[in-house]
Amino acid sequence: MYPDLSYLFHDLFGSQPDNWTSVFKSFGLMLALAFVACAWLLKSELRRLETEGKLSPQPGKIKSEYALSDLILNAIVTTVIGAKIPYIIGHFTEFKSNPASVIFSKLGNWPIGIVIGAAMAAYLYFTKYSRQKPAVETKVLVHPHEKTMDIIFLAAISGVVGSRLFSILENLDDFIRDPIGNLFSGSGLTVYGGLILAFITVYYYVKKAGIKPIYMMDIAGMGILLGYAIGRIGCQIAGDGDWGIVAAPQPEWWFLPDWLWSYTYPNNVATEGIPMAGCDGEAFAAARGYAEDRCLQTCGMRYCLELAQPVYPTPVYETILSLIGFGMLWLMRKKIKIAGILFFIYMIYNGIERFFIETIRVNEKYNYFGVEWSQAQYISIGFVLVGLAGVLYLSRKKPGWENAA
Repeated sequence: MYPDLSYLFHDLFGSQPDNWTSVFKSFGLMLALAFVACAWLLKSELRRLETEGKLSPQPGKIKSEYALSDLILNAIVTTVIGAKIPYIIGHFTEFKSNPASVIFSKLGNWPIGIVIGAAMAAYLYFTKYSRQKPAVETKVLVHPHEKTMDIIFLAAISGVVGSRLFSILENLDDFIRDPIGNLFSGSGLTVYGGLILAFITVYYYVKKAGIKPIYMMDIAGMGILLGYAIGRIGCQIAGDGDWGIVAAPQPEWWFLPDWLWSYTYPNNVATEGIPMAGCDGEAFAAARGYAEDRCLQTCGMRYCLELAQPVYPTPVYETILSLIGFGMLWLMRKKIKIAGILFFIYMIYNGIERFFIETIRVNEKYNYFGVEWSQAQYISIGFVLVGLAGVLYLSRKKPGWENAA
């Protein structure tokens, strides 16, 4: 597969893998595409609700002054960038292998960063802050769709933080051994943790912005399925370990491509399995160090492993099921007249889909009251129950109930 662009170009043009294009990681690119797709969906749906008169612009204020908080924030950002860039230049091999572990860490040339940040703070102080005229406040009307990028940004940040926190809870022993390393690691993200924290954060933001949260919830149900479908494509392409258990023998009636039934994930970024065909397996076994280093030493590429036994490609299944769910909600969005029901239908669908996918996924199981399920399966049951309760409750409402409330 293609853990980064260098492996795609290797297949297409025969270029050397792990060159400078390896900075562009497949999963990161698909994650960015997922946010772009969600932003498009959110903006178009907010515009539609405005056109239908369900949402209206809210009064806002614009101040002409350059605040001290703006100066401090710009100085901090400049300090971080100034520290990271020299470090990345000097440790490019480390950076291209795992950009997230360098960017979201304390690594950096901090003396240079502090000097650059201080210079930026001084420049902003003397050119903007100290010379500005008295502040003038202008009243404006802010349309809901103009809040799209703010909502997407908040959802992205809170989603990553929530995913990381839930992942830490699932791996407390690893966190206790290396708190800083685990906290700033670019790997190990738990989807439901991100969904829960992002929901809470966005809910309070849109409520404060004058957008009825119930409308935002309906849009979010569609957006989560669309974004999740695209994100799982990244998991499949990169081979990040989100695969299934060892697959059963392929049945005779199977008419789809073999890789849709089972797959060995060559060049997987999880660095699990055995050396691929053409690699020196004995030399790899004798080499020491991390799997990536051993691959480089013996096979000439950073990712040279594939699974010894083919497994179910569960990311593909989740992509297909998520796209089906998104299509279903998209077709129903104008037919369902009671706000909120669409979101709870999403919860039911997502809970059922994830529960059954987990039965063929590799995941740690927890035994409660004699039932052995994964963390995601327990949360899935909660999703289904809350979804059913929400649909039953709202089905008794009349269209427009949110305005009366």
